[in-house]
Amino acid sequence: MSSKNAGAQSALSVTQQNTLHVHLRSKNHLLRALNPEENVHCWHGLYFQDGQRRVDYVLTYTMKKPGGGRSSRQSMHLLAENAVARSLRRGPHSRGEHVQHHQAQNTGGSSHLPSSAAADVELGCVGETFSVHEDHKAFRREEFEGKLREMGLELEKDEDTKIPGVGFVKIHAPWNVLCREAEFMKLKMPTKKVYEMKHSSGVMDKISSLVSKALEPLHPHVEEHQPKNIKHLSHTFSREKQHLFDLSDKDCFFDSKTRGSIVFEILKRTKCKAKYSMGITSLLGNGVYSAAYPLHDGDINDSAEANDRKLLYEEWANYSVFYKYQPIGLVRKYFGEKIGLYFAWLGLYTQMLIPASLVGVIVFLYGCATVDDNIPSMEICHPRNNITMCPLCDRVCSYWKLSSACGTARASHLFDNPATVFFSIFMALWAAMFMEHWKRRQMRLNYEWDLTGFEDEEDHPRAEYEFRVMQKSMNKDQKSQHKMEKLTCQDRLPAYTTNLVMMLLMIGVTFAIVFGVILYRISTKAALHMSSKITRNNVQLTVKTTAAIINLVVILILDEVYGAVARWLTVLEVPKTDKSFEERLIFKTFILKFFNAFTPIIYIAFFRGRLVGRPGSYLYVFESYRMEECAHGGCLMELCIQLSITMLGKQLIQNNLFEIGVPKLKKLIRYIRSKQGAYKEEERQKKLQRYETDHFLEPFAGLTPEYMEMIIQFGFVTLFVASFPLAPLFALLNNIIEIRLDAKKFVTELRRPVAARAKDIGIWYNILRGVAKVAVIINAFVISFTSDFIPRMVYQYMYSPDGSMHGFVNHTLSYFNVSHFQEGKETMDPLYLGYRVEICRYKDYREPPWSETDHWWNVVMLMSDVVDWLIPDIPKDISVQMHKEKILLVDLFMKEEQGKVQILESKSFTGGKDNCSRSNNNNSTIAHQRSGLHANSTNSF
Repeated sequence: MSSKNAGAQSALSVTQQNTLHVHLRSKNHLLRALNPEENVHCWHGLYFQDGQRRVDYVLTYTMKKPGGGRSSRQSMHLLAENAVARSLRRGPHSRGEHVQHHQAQNTGGSSHLPSSAAADVELGCVGETFSVHEDHKAFRREEFEGKLREMGLELEKDEDTKIPGVGFVKIHAPWNVLCREAEFMKLKMPTKKVYEMKHSSGVMDKISSLVSKALEPLHPHVEEHQPKNIKHLSHTFSREKQHLFDLSDKDCFFDSKTRGSIVFEILKRTKCKAKYSMGITSLLGNGVYSAAYPLHDGDINDSAEANDRKLLYEEWANYSVFYKYQPIGLVRKYFGEKIGLYFAWLGLYTQMLIPASLVGVIVFLYGCATVDDNIPSMEICHPRNNITMCPLCDRVCSYWKLSSACGTARASHLFDNPATVFFSIFMALWAAMFMEHWKRRQMRLNYEWDLTGFEDEEDHPRAEYEFRVMQKSMNKDQKSQHKMEKLTCQDRLPAYTTNLVMMLLMIGVTFAIVFGVILYRISTKAALHMSSKITRNNVQLTVKTTAAIINLVVILILDEVYGAVARWLTVLEVPKTDKSFEERLIFKTFILKFFNAFTPIIYIAFFRGRLVGRPGSYLYVFESYRMEECAHGGCLMELCIQLSITMLGKQLIQNNLFEIGVPKLKKLIRYIRSKQGAYKEEERQKKLQRYETDHFLEPFAGLTPEYMEMIIQFGFVTLFVASFPLAPLFALLNNIIEIRLDAKKFVTELRRPVAARAKDIGIWYNILRGVAKVAVIINAFVISFTSDFIPRMVYQYMYSPDGSMHGFVNHTLSYFNVSHFQEGKETMDPLYLGYRVEICRYKDYREPPWSETDHWWNVVMLMSDVVDWLIPDIPKDISVQMHKEKILLVDLFMKEEQGKVQILESKSFTGGKDNCSRSNNNNSTIAHQRSGLHANSTNSF
């Protein structure tokens, strides 16, 4: 017993000494860190306390401060004592591990406190103030961090931060871990071998070089580490072939983006000892950790420090450089290939909008220039025109003169003229050109970014999926011993049924809202017609504009609702991987938001004015509301108003105002919650370290919202462009701002995303291609149904007596005897015009001759397919360079093999010589021995 007590006391004294040493060492590190002149990197929070090991990743968690008014030093001492007491209870083996753990911390300077002390669930009087739930989280953290150390990662805790109640775990990946994971992840890294990319000297290449020189001022001022025509030969990293790579500077061989992605890969697959315990995603979902993120590089406001983030802020995330190209290579270097591809796609889309905008403006100006020469609008506006039109609604509406629609007719010509048909065909071919151009651009980026042989590997199962599998397995174990390894379609059947029902319900809600707006227009029009005569002249414009604004507000609200519903439905399906989750979420969100944005426009384009009936036999809704009809200028003007208000409203309010205001508001709320709002912004930023500053930034939520708003805009630009030729221009102006706005958001407002590799934009390309195909059909239907282009052409070439448009307006109007009105539906003011009306006119020439427009949109569809076939997906120079790179890689390995063979041969040759010399020496020794023996024997005889 005495020996045991003595051993325990000695272990206790040794552990207490080590704990005190750790405490003093941590305190010295903290004091040294407070002096920025001694350790700049440590002060900024980019390195560990030793100033040597870089912080590659940060985990944050919520701390519950011990109560009772104790000082932090007393709390640390009590935590250490309880940790020692716990180690004693575990037995000799645990005590040895505990002492070794403290010694490792002393040599590495990895934390202010022992990790077991910070997470002990049996902390005595200090632990009494902790809830059981928080103790469990602390134990899970301790266990997870121990596993991370076993994986080779180095950790350093910081709980004495300037953010109350938040603790930080800084993670560093040493060189051997980086090499191991890079080989597992099959990362392509540049070798020592460099080669020159020679360009052909054809006429087109000379023209291209001249254009690039002329556009040189538009390129960002980003310093290139090597000339543009020089490229490193890349190969998948291998620890056995490290001699092929340039390892002169190991600190820079793996950049911060790659280091962060490697650590995140380890965090995802590291599991605790508990059964069915998942990686970091599960711990984040359960609240064990509150956040996990890599750090930004330095400060954008630090003039003394040069870093990629500051360079991106100056040359990319700045509105003053809106006219320049994006530094896509630097974006990819800092954020990864997936985000780099998004901004490359957005930049190309914006560039392609320039010619579309120019053509659209020309079409609009053509309509303005020819409005005074348009014969149908001249006939409507002629003062001698005495055509009396039938009432537009029952009872309260009166007869009206066709000349009162002069303004609407002239405005309709701006968007409904022969150039509109040309513009529709142009935009269909433009969409095909854009898709082909992007495929070529994407392939070029794949070559430049060493992604030519990259294949998406199967991702780790999501935490939710493994949890569901665990639940199914537990239920199965209760009934039988068979283990369920995956979720079947039968397991997901309730979720699929819920998805189908909810999707149909949400689409039905959209239709119901559109129907409600129709009732609003009908009732408001009737109410305004009952008011004074001054208001009646502006009834149509007032009703159209207010209805379009109501539609816009409803669309903005439902967009947020549908986004949340789509995410909820996707979570119900429990997809296995993150990629599957993202694709399903994108599909549902696109369907719901597409119907939400375009249902009102589709109604105006294809249904309004076609379900009206005729005077004396109108179609009614609820037996009291008569279906609305288009003005005499046609529905195209109303379609233009609805499209322009919806498009501009979504871009200005949703895409720009929300993106600027919402992140700033959330950041302000986090500051207030952290009780940091009492300090000034500048002072706080000076005091906080890098990982503390990044904690206040908005978490990265993925690229789905960014792509989605651009896809919807692409629909506005292509689907109904026949009714609004200025749509590409407004999209171009919006995207010029959007690029810099998104860039500033990524650089300054969001935490740094984990770099993800990708060789294409995924499912978004298929959605774009589908929208481009549908656009051809919809524009053909707009011209056929909504526009008056086809009826005018038919009248001019088939019914006009002189081959002109004179008499077209009268040709499209039918006659109606007012005595045939249904009882109770006639106007209350038959003498509104000053005389009694016996015959009124109404527009009845609605359907165009289908024989003239049967297959013209098929021709446009065929032309877009021809464009797809003519333009190769891979540029010729890139194809040549890829072939050259393969040959150089083979030569490099052949030379390496020859070198190995020569080394082996030389070793075998020298080994043979040594063997020969050894055998000669042995023979001579044996001969001498024999001669000596013979002499001895002679002497003996």
